[in-house]
Amino acid sequence: MSTTRTVIFDAPGGPEVMKIVERPVGDPGPGEVRIRHHACGLNYIDIYQRAGVYPLALPHALGMEGAGVVEAVGAEVTHLAPGDRVAYAAAPPGAYCDLRVMNATQVCRLPESIDFRTGAAMMLQGLTVEYLFNRTVPLKAGDTVLFHAAAGGVGLIACQWARALGIRLIGTAGSDEKCALAREYGASEVINYEKEDFVTRVREMTDGRGVDVVMDSIGKATFEGSLDCLRPVGMMISYGNASGKVPPFDLGILGAKGCLQLTRPTIFMHIAQREKCQSMASHLFDMVESGKIKIHIGQTFALENVVQAHRAMEARSTTGSSVLTL
Repeated sequence: MSTTRTVIFDAPGGPEVMKIVERPVGDPGPGEVRIRHHACGLNYIDIYQRAGVYPLALPHALGMEGAGVVEAVGAEVTHLAPGDRVAYAAAPPGAYCDLRVMNATQVCRLPESIDFRTGAAMMLQGLTVEYLFNRTVPLKAGDTVLFHAAAGGVGLIACQWARALGIRLIGTAGSDEKCALAREYGASEVINYEKEDFVTRVREMTDGRGVDVVMDSIGKATFEGSLDCLRPVGMMISYGNASGKVPPFDLGILGAKGCLQLTRPTIFMHIAQREKCQSMASHLFDMVESGKIKIHIGQTFALENVVQAHRAMEARSTTGSSVLTL
């Protein structure tokens, strides 16, 4: 039986609670595959899980996406074969490792033109943008979207996707350098929220009308302001909690602010079925292979430096996507 290095944590807490252990890895069962990772992605959801915001049964491994080569497939797996290059975003966590047996449903063949680091960096973030722009609310050329954290991994993909669709994207970020990066990747306008009030600036940029859609992964710190940026009957998409969970609020506020719409989607509902997941991944791969989307990998860490990686993400000193290499 093979063994693998795996990052686990025994109790919620800061980056220091993570440790690397050796674990046995057996053969895949029905509906499963065994994957030898070349790289795995780092995402803010990993921090939520490690810190206990999204509780897991402990001890637990971390990591929601990876890329590598299929070593073996179990019975009933028909879309993959040993030797296939693959990438995935999937639950439960466990991608921070060399070798893994997992359900094959969300594992997708990775085109030869996309390297493993890019594959590991793009799946969770890219599929998130795919459902935000194509499956959450009807968007069309000429629509205006406010996108928070526009220089992050999801944000830079969103900037490019918006440009490809002819959507006006107003991006926010926390420094002039990050704002410049978001603009380089396709944001129509940018707001440095450390220097300017984003609500005031959005109203100025839209001549007082407000935006059609807000895409907000920040949560508590931006939620009320995001609502104030919407036009009447606009859509608020709250899809993350980087600053903490949005506290309970009176639904009547939505009516008072202009009959606003609100949704809280998750990627894992969208990719739960194999056919839909594969379709979404194919769309994402097509966008990358066409050159419309370029995956910006701002940081690369070795697996043994995972604590340093999490500290960098929490300090908001990263840009674009981050990956662990194996």
